Amino acid sequence: MDNILIGIAGGSGSGKTTLANKLVECFGSDEVSILRHDNYYKRHDDITYEERTRLNYDHPDAFDTELLSEHIRMLKSGQPVQMPVYDYTVHNRSDEFVEVLPSPVIVLEGILIFAEKTLCDLMDIKVFVDTDADVRILRRILRDVKQRGRSLDSVVNQYLSTVKPMHEQFVEPSKRQADVIIPDGGYNRVALDMLIQRVRYQLRHHSRDGE
Repeated sequence: MDNILIGIAGGSGSGKTTLANKLVECFGSDEVSILRHDNYYKRHDDITYEERTRLNYDHPDAFDTELLSEHIRMLKSGQPVQMPVYDYTVHNRSDEFVEVLPSPVIVLEGILIFAEKTLCDLMDIKVFVDTDADVRILRRILRDVKQRGRSLDSVVNQYLSTVKPMHEQFVEPSKRQADVIIPDGGYNRVALDMLIQRVRYQLRHHSRDGE
């Protein structure tokens, strides 16, 4: 299947999810499919909830890269995949799945996708969303408390113990892998319009090839 994979990376709370969602809003789910890196956290049924709360979820080893790579290759070859669903309230995968259909444009978004060469090698365009640290932590606090059922203390503790050091060790250096760096992600209208134009070009190319 003639399609492209756009990787959108950046720190937690940077605006990468907003950017990915705006692409879907612009073109529709028939034209753009999304894979969420967070949904590929490894399953941990073998340990207790308390033990799961202490795991480092901001290290590349926290993700099932093998399964994600397989799903990307399947979508690129025209096959649908069953993307896992992660439940943030219990720090584990749920038993649910979301079917992701192949499309002309596939978007993969996540904090650490550029830290894995296996994933980078599958991408056609790599976009890094660059946002100030103070903005990212404020967005993370609001999101985790309001949407994920976390306490303020737990969000701050996690940020200081794993999020910040792992960002400095893995996320920030991975910016060098990017083809395009976008300040503020989906909130940067000029950069968003440029990315939309690139996607439109791909869709026109895909439509001509299918005739």
